[in-house]
Amino acid sequence: MADDNAVAMQQMLDSFEMTPLTMMSEVAFCPLALLETSKLSGAILELGAWFQFRHQFQRSQSDDDTPVIWSYGVTSWSLDPAVLEANSLSDKTQGCSPKSCWVCFATDEDDRTAEWVRPCRCRGSTKWVHQTCLQRWVDEKQRGNSTARVACPQCNAEYLIVFPKLGPIVYVLDLADRLISKACPFAAAGIMVGSIYWTAVTYGAVTVMQVVGHKEGLDVMERADPLFLLIGLPTIPVMLILGKMIRWEDYVLRLWRKYSNKLQILNSIFPGIGCPVPRIPAEASPLADHVSATRILCGALVFPTIATIVGKLMFSRVNSNLQRTILGGIAFVAIKGAFKVYFKQQQYLRQAHRKILNFPEQEEA
Repeated sequence: MADDNAVAMQQMLDSFEMTPLTMMSEVAFCPLALLETSKLSGAILELGAWFQFRHQFQRSQSDDDTPVIWSYGVTSWSLDPAVLEANSLSDKTQGCSPKSCWVCFATDEDDRTAEWVRPCRCRGSTKWVHQTCLQRWVDEKQRGNSTARVACPQCNAEYLIVFPKLGPIVYVLDLADRLISKACPFAAAGIMVGSIYWTAVTYGAVTVMQVVGHKEGLDVMERADPLFLLIGLPTIPVMLILGKMIRWEDYVLRLWRKYSNKLQILNSIFPGIGCPVPRIPAEASPLADHVSATRILCGALVFPTIATIVGKLMFSRVNSNLQRTILGGIAFVAIKGAFKVYFKQQQYLRQAHRKILNFPEQEEA
């Protein structure tokens, strides 16, 4: 019987959407005779009818109500009017507390015409925010991208942002703008790659005419397959840059430093190579500096011109332009490499014999 009464009580509360606190405040208005009924099940039914009557006609409290304790099972509620009044006041205070904006910290009492919004799952002081304040905060987070998603910094709930419905013309224009925005990066990358490719093709054609000769170069390219030219000419600057990145002087210098004490002739050609050093200085990576990368690029692209000039100056007796240019390139690389090895070795010795002086003591005035 007790279980049936409990179920009936719970169904009654659910049907009227009553909470225990609201129920206590409502019971305070019931006649005393209703609560003193001997049969609890009958009291529950009559109490439910009384709640329905109270919600329909909003009957006022009787003057002759007396404090009553209503209990059932392990549940006990005080029906003291003083306690009920305090609980009712607390409930109203919690439900009608002033709203506070977590952006500007203003309340609804400061501006009663402001529009409020509850955009996330936050509670307490971060529950409410001005619509205008939140719009400014969203603009700062989106940074001009109106389609970017914005979430609450506290509960990480994504804000539900809606826009007014667009007309057909504006919708088409907006769709075209989005497609153009997404396609522009790919188009720019394609233009950049195409420009680099055709620049490499032009450079390769100029290099062929410079090395072989103007007329001979044109004849060679006219007789060659166009597909071979489109693939072969761009590889010329690429191969020059890769060849320039091979720092064979460093390998030669390491071998000389390792075996120079066994070859006395090297000391006469390059003084200081076989001398012992007090310390081994640190050497920077060749490609660590952006200046070295630009020097490699410029040196590789200028190399065919330098080889042609050196070939004409040193091997003028050679009739073939191609052979003269090849010999000029080999001679230039050998001479330049020898000077570079000597220069690097002197810098190495200079760094190895570096000393740090004592700080000069100033005389007291």
